[in-house]
Amino acid sequence: MTSSDNIIHILIIDDDKDDFIITSEYIKDIDSANFHIDWCYNYHEALAYMKQHKYHLYFVDYRLGAKTGLDLIKDAIQADCEEPIVLLTGKGNQAIDRQAMQAGAADYLIKTELNTEKLERCIRYSMERAASLKALKTNERKYRSIFERSKDAVFLSDEQLTFIDVNAAMLELLGYDLQEIKNIKLYDLIDSEQDKLFLKQTIEESGEVDDMEIELMTKESDKKNCILSLSKEADEANSSSYYHGIIHDITHLKKAEKITLQVEKLAAAGRLVRTLAHEVRNPLNNISLSLEELQQEIIENNQQKVYLDIIQRNSKRINAIITELLDSSRPAEMFMSKRSLQEIMDDSIASALDRMILQKVKLQVNYPSKPAYIWADKEKLKIAFLNIIINAVEAMKGKDEQQIDIQIESLPLHNVVKIADQGCGISEENLTRLFEPYFSSKRTGVGLGLASTLNILQSHKANIEVSSELDIGTSFIITFSAL
Repeated sequence: MTSSDNIIHILIIDDDKDDFIITSEYIKDIDSANFHIDWCYNYHEALAYMKQHKYHLYFVDYRLGAKTGLDLIKDAIQADCEEPIVLLTGKGNQAIDRQAMQAGAADYLIKTELNTEKLERCIRYSMERAASLKALKTNERKYRSIFERSKDAVFLSDEQLTFIDVNAAMLELLGYDLQEIKNIKLYDLIDSEQDKLFLKQTIEESGEVDDMEIELMTKESDKKNCILSLSKEADEANSSSYYHGIIHDITHLKKAEKITLQVEKLAAAGRLVRTLAHEVRNPLNNISLSLEELQQEIIENNQQKVYLDIIQRNSKRINAIITELLDSSRPAEMFMSKRSLQEIMDDSIASALDRMILQKVKLQVNYPSKPAYIWADKEKLKIAFLNIIINAVEAMKGKDEQQIDIQIESLPLHNVVKIADQGCGISEENLTRLFEPYFSSKRTGVGLGLASTLNILQSHKANIEVSSELDIGTSFIITFSAL
């Protein structure tokens, strides 16, 4: 209750009117404040007043007919009554005193010992304590709101970094429920042993961590790139310490940086190719023209004609390589239409089927029952899928288990293609260079297949992610906008 007239409004809840009169007279004799005192003898009516915050302070008699003053205090506190409640009893009882304090009473007084001085102290103490508690609760609600509504993951942990409390963003990030995560340590979620050791050393040395980049594992074993900050705080009430931490998810930012880097690499490579093509084709044209002139003069000499044929074939081969390089570096020309991913994938599989049969590769396909439509150039996308499938087949040479799993998943806004093999895997170093033009881990590879695939997928505004483990296999996950 708020008041602008500097009057303290008090409600005395007592089924004995004589006791109400005696108590109220003592209060009226207090000259340090102005009081307005009302009487109520009905339990439910009194509870209604307390729920509505009608008064600044309540004096409650222990005996209220069928129910007790303790029952009223408990009901009022449960109904969010923040005003101080003082329990009155006819005679002293230590057990009732203790129960009253546990229930939330501000004070406990014995009627036979009441006087003006004692009531003045009780009212002053109770009002000051209630004001302090209200301020604490207001702050608690404010910071709890910040804690719960934060878009970043926020947590509290003990000194071993076992989670004590986390916000909703933390649960969403990691995929655990509140009870599960309270049995987990932050160390358990960090993927790298080196990062665990560095985090432990930093905490021991300074008691805090600022903007440490770590990789966390979710409940579903997905990896999340995150920035961790935490600090050690003192819990004076329990003479112990705890950690307060914030985790900022930068997974999407990392993916965007990776895509941007790939685009920049392709652009730089494209500029280099176009320059080289121009410089090489000029002398190559001169060679071809000179060759045509010589052929007219040396038609009768078969031995010399063989050499001319060699020059001509290799000139054509050089010209074809230049054309192939130019095609891989420039944006693919697209003829888009509404297409089913299942249809395009079936055609891609058909083109690779002979190679799969010869190498005895098993194929597991999982499609949704309804067509997964996207806006696509069927022939170009078929080439992109085919490059990935052929790479998967070649990665399994010499392996006992040879199977490719192809899955298409329809989501409300996206259609997702997953192509996974059980091959030799890709090292972390090579994984970062996978789509670079002219990079290949094969001795006879040119390194244009996956570069061309990336070019085609980017023209379809598709997102591609690759995960791999050495000797376990590789997965390509491609996400398209759904129609």
